[in-house]
Amino acid sequence: MRSLRWTIGLILAIAIGATVHVFPQTGASSGTVERVKAHGKGLEGNLAGDAADREVSVYLPPGYREGNRRYPVIYMLHGFTDDDARWYGIQKHWINLPLVIDKALAGGEARETIVVTPNAFTRYQGSMYSNSVTTGNWEAFVADELVAHIDRHYRTIAAAASRGLAGHSMGGYGALRIGMKRPDVFSSVYLLNPCCLTPNTGLADGKRIAEAEAVRTPEQIEKVEFLTKALLASGAAWSPNPRKPPLFLDLPWVNGALQAEIVAKWAANAPLAMIDQYIDNLRRLKAIGFDAGTEEAAIAAGVRRLERTLTDYGIAHQAEVYEGNHTNRVAERIEKTMLPFFSRSLAFR
Repeated sequence: MRSLRWTIGLILAIAIGATVHVFPQTGASSGTVERVKAHGKGLEGNLAGDAADREVSVYLPPGYREGNRRYPVIYMLHGFTDDDARWYGIQKHWINLPLVIDKALAGGEARETIVVTPNAFTRYQGSMYSNSVTTGNWEAFVADELVAHIDRHYRTIAAAASRGLAGHSMGGYGALRIGMKRPDVFSSVYLLNPCCLTPNTGLADGKRIAEAEAVRTPEQIEKVEFLTKALLASGAAWSPNPRKPPLFLDLPWVNGALQAEIVAKWAANAPLAMIDQYIDNLRRLKAIGFDAGTEEAAIAAGVRRLERTLTDYGIAHQAEVYEGNHTNRVAERIEKTMLPFFSRSLAFR
């Protein structure tokens, strides 16, 4: 009967237009992944022309197919140039999140939760999880529309106490940006190698600035270096300009000269520049955790500064700077640190 109910559910998902990717069930600790679509009202009409219907990968724990139990949800935001398909093993990548979760469950490191990742890959190769007329209102999509969609379609515990928000790199930035604004939706946040915490346009050298300024069409974005792509994505997210087609953005430089107004816009979007405005919200969160690898010097420095800020305000948190780079120990950190963190902090009933 349990198998029949699961099969019927899968058939219904296909019938309503969901794209479902199912991982082989190799044991009692193996979960299932569905890849569906969620509509973002706030993403409609974005000037970049990206779809308002976004792919979303959903990990369902092994127990989900066996009954009517409801589960907490961890919303996991991927990094820049990434997408949900890579993180969930649909495309080969440096991480396979479902296998990491399965391993944590099999080893007793974590409790069963639903894990959800939206596809935030855009024309600029990343949304920065920010609100912009150029790329769309990603804060609202994650905190409101995506959460509502998941609560409607899955057996969730639909309460902030049972929702966690996490992310890697750009996703870690998004998790802090959204989490400290929306404690009414999420109760716990965890950041893995979070980028962009501090206001800093000084990381770009003259060559990279010139390369970014030379980009004139969306097609050229794919051909430039990673950090140049990041500058353009940041402009689309933090300094959109509807009067400047076809990119619809301003950069902090014109002919290499800094533009104070644009620099100020970018600085205003750095979580550590805005954090003092959201201290009361951060106090409302049940748990805050974050980490960084030592080989990512700028990110590790931002994490240490975040730790000092929370300590100064007397806000409890879990923080660690560990030996590693931007990706080589992220799977291990998710298995051994992040998932246990949420297993302790989220409400399971």
